[in-house]
This record gives sequence, structure tokens and C-alpha cells, in this order.
Amino acid sequence: MNSDLDTDTAAARALFQSLEGMEGLSRPEPAVPAKAGARFPGQSALIKLYPGVLVAVTIALASQWLAQHYGAPVMLFALLFGMTFHFLHQEGRCIPGIEFSSKAVLRFGVALLGARITASQILGLGLTPIVTVIVGIGSTIALGAVLARRMGLRSSFGVLSGGAVGICGASAALAIASVLPRGKDAERDTILAVVTVTALSTIAMITYPLLTAALHLDHTRAGIFLGGTIHDVAQVVGAGYMISPHTGDVATYVKLLRVTMLLPVVFTIAFVVARMGPGAAGGARPTVPLFLVGFAALVIVNSLGWLAKPVTDAANEISRWCLVTAIAGLGMKTSFKDLMTAGWRPVALMVFETVWIAGVVLVAVTFFT
Repeated sequence: MNSDLDTDTAAARALFQSLEGMEGLSRPEPAVPAKAGARFPGQSALIKLYPGVLVAVTIALASQWLAQHYGAPVMLFALLFGMTFHFLHQEGRCIPGIEFSSKAVLRFGVALLGARITASQILGLGLTPIVTVIVGIGSTIALGAVLARRMGLRSSFGVLSGGAVGICGASAALAIASVLPRGKDAERDTILAVVTVTALSTIAMITYPLLTAALHLDHTRAGIFLGGTIHDVAQVVGAGYMISPHTGDVATYVKLLRVTMLLPVVFTIAFVVARMGPGAAGGARPTVPLFLVGFAALVIVNSLGWLAKPVTDAANEISRWCLVTAIAGLGMKTSFKDLMTAGWRPVALMVFETVWIAGVVLVAVTFFT
């Protein structure tokens, strides 16, 4: 039976091959799938990136919706949601897009932060807030680096956490992390700093207005204190206008001054890291990250008045969405288990840094304002 079937199959194949040469009966060419990237340049890269980017953007949208309806920080939602989707970064098609969201999208968002800053904003605050902010940020970063070593942590985490506490919270943490050495725990350190600084900023937004009332600070001094100590911009605005419109205005201006310090601080850290890195021994010159050049260029252009308000508003909105998307990507790259292995020391360090900068600013507004 089997031999007859094999014989019939062989005969049918031979008959088909004999018909190939006859006109109109040639074998059809097999369908060849279109190559990725054939329609336009970069199509293959987009196909590779879009699953992970789509997930990160979806998390950002969901986080924004929850933040608007429940009042919690959008970045905290993005982090927590991202970490629940950590399995997508372990294997599969989403990995390239997640990496792209947490790095390239992040740097683009940080560069666009320059569109919200002008030189007139800095000069209009006077000398005392400027000195207070510089001393507060510099001492907090230095203290973080020293205490980190004393507590058995990497000094790079002290610089990262000190910059996050001293400058502008999660945005500063992400910007500083992008120029720090890339160790095996770098991603975990960044996520830990962002989670902790966001939580501390929320606590400060609730408690610091009560503290200013207990200390009988007037509206101007209260605004300087809130703007000089609370970590994230959104929480500064919320705490300031919780007291009065004038306090909110002053707090916002001082906070913007802290944000302007992001540029020189990150430039300095990038320069020091390049000098201390392995390439420094070979005479390599430190390179300036392109996104920092974009940040500085936008500050200059905006200071000259060349950016119309609709343009700056659009840049700020795009920057905010880029940062939220980047945090969602970072969240997907980190698991709860990784964070739990960090222990209590990093959190304790950031709490101490928060108390330190609050003390520095409080002394300044009490005795020098």
C-alpha cells in the first residue's frame, strides 16, 4: 500500500516537472515577503521599537489620567505601573522600545526643559535666593557623596540622590543618571532615587506649609522656603498656592532657579566623570552630551525672546510627556525584587539630604532675607 502511494507521488511530481517548460504552465514564483525598511528609511528600526514605545506611552497616558483624577504625582504612577510590567523587559519584542524610551526619549525631554527658563527669571529673584540655592544644592550633593561612602553605598548614588533632592526631583535624577558611569546597578539606583524623591516631595508638599505657619514665616519667606526645598515642580506649585497667590509665585520663581542649576551641575558631573573614567588615562577629552547642548541652546534662545509663548508651552508639554514616558520605561526595566535588595540605607540617605537642604534654606530665610 505504502509502496503504491510512493510510486504515485513520484509519478505526479515527474509529470508536474515535465509541464514546467510548456507555455502558460510554468511554475509560479514563490511569494517573497517585502523586506522591512523597503518603503522608507528607518522602517525596520521603527518596527523594532514600536512595541516597547507603545507600552511606555500607554503607561504614561494611564498615569496622567489617574494623576488628574486622584491628585497623586504622575511620575510616581508611571514608575509603579512600569514596574508591574517588568516582565516585558525580560524577553520579547518590547525590549528595544523600552530601552529607547528610557534613554533617547529621556534625553530629549531633558533638553526641552531649557525652554522654560530665561536669564531674566534668574536675575529677577535677587542675590539672596541665588546664593541660598547655590549653597543648598552644592552642599547637598557634596554631603550625599560623603555620606554614601560612610553608609557603605557608592558615592555615585550620593551624587545622584543629592542632585535629585537639591535640584528638581525626578527630572534631575534622570538627567544626572544619564551622565554617571553605567554600572550593573545603575538602573536600580536611578529608579530608587526617582521613587524615593517623588515620595519625599509629596510628603513635603503636605507638611512644609504647616511648618511655615508654625514658624510664622511671611508669604515671601514661605515662598522662598517652599521653592528652595520641595523636590518636584508640581509639588512646589501645589504647596505655594495652598498658602497664598504671592507665596505660590515666589515659590515657583525660586524653584525655577533651582531648575536652572541643572545645566551647570550636570555639565560639571559629566566633566568629572569623563576625567575620572578609563579614557582619561589615555588623554581622551571629555565630551559634552548632545542633549545638554540642546538644553543650553534653548535657555539662551528663550532668554533672547526668540521663542513665542505657544512654542515654549508646546516644548514644556512635550518635555513633560517625554519624561513621564521615560520613567515608565525605567520602571519596566526594574523589578520590585531589585529595589528590595537595596535595603534601608539609600532611603535613609535621601531623607537626611532632604532634612539638610531644608535646614540650609530655613537658616537663609530666617537670618538673611
